[in-house]
Amino acid sequence: MAPPDDAARADLRRHLDALPLPTHALGRLEDVAGWLAACQARSPARPPAAPRVVLFAAEHGIAAAGVSAFDAAETGKRLAAVREGTAPTNALATVAGADLRVVEVGDGPSGRIDREDALTAEGLRAALAAGVEAADAAVDEGADLLVPGELAVGISTPTAVLAAALCGREPVAVVGRGSGIDDVTWMRKAAAVRDALRRTKAVGRDPEDLLRVAGGADLAALVGFLTQAARRRTPVLLDGAAVCVAALLADTRSPGARAWWLAATRDTEPAQALALEMLGHDPLLLLDLRAGAATGALAAVPLVTMAARVAAGS
Repeated sequence: MAPPDDAARADLRRHLDALPLPTHALGRLEDVAGWLAACQARSPARPPAAPRVVLFAAEHGIAAAGVSAFDAAETGKRLAAVREGTAPTNALATVAGADLRVVEVGDGPSGRIDREDALTAEGLRAALAAGVEAADAAVDEGADLLVPGELAVGISTPTAVLAAALCGREPVAVVGRGSGIDDVTWMRKAAAVRDALRRTKAVGRDPEDLLRVAGGADLAALVGFLTQAARRRTPVLLDGAAVCVAALLADTRSPGARAWWLAATRDTEPAQALALEMLGHDPLLLLDLRAGAATGALAAVPLVTMAARVAAGS
């Protein structure tokens, strides 16, 4: 994967060093401005003018195993709220000045991953392609900062499985409280992660095989989206656990893609912390969010804009 432009980053660093301020006085705003300059291959960077949120919606068969505080029907309710403009994502997108799109992927619920594969080979290809298509559409329509997210009940279970498989961890190290589950539900979730993780042993750490066996259509679409965004040299803000684990898969599949992404926020899921550690990304915000649906990344969009403006002196 072609890297961002380090010459532009270095040029911005020289510009910042010449300001009448103590060295690195603007802290991580300088790092953000440098990253954006490198992604845009220009110094100083332009503030994002057309950020776009893309939410991938799918159903997870594992939701039927009682691993969430919500039943499977909640996915449809969340999707309806976004389409009606009443979800938290809509409010945050308005404040951030971001366009919002929803992409529905998958043909019905994915397989119940503690017992069967999440996707067929054909379903995996279709989901990856849907992510690529969504990234291409966003960039072709002028988006200059991408904010991916997900809409699904039960997604934290396959997310935990994928994190454990990629990072070589035991189930108890990756299973979080997700939707706010109680102890009994947590034990069911841990058992589901354990059983699904056993099923991944046959495929090792191959990212596409892991998505097919223990992922889901939305996670596969996120991988396709993140990979294609890097190919199109377009910066991305990473959201919570599902997006960060998808990013780890995408970078495993296409080494170097991680340079085009910036971690926006740390959520409450241990799977996200593992993924960020492997990616070498330190999140900008510590808000303890767990809503998903790009809410954490959207909260960081104004920060990226501020970083670009302060570095440009306007």
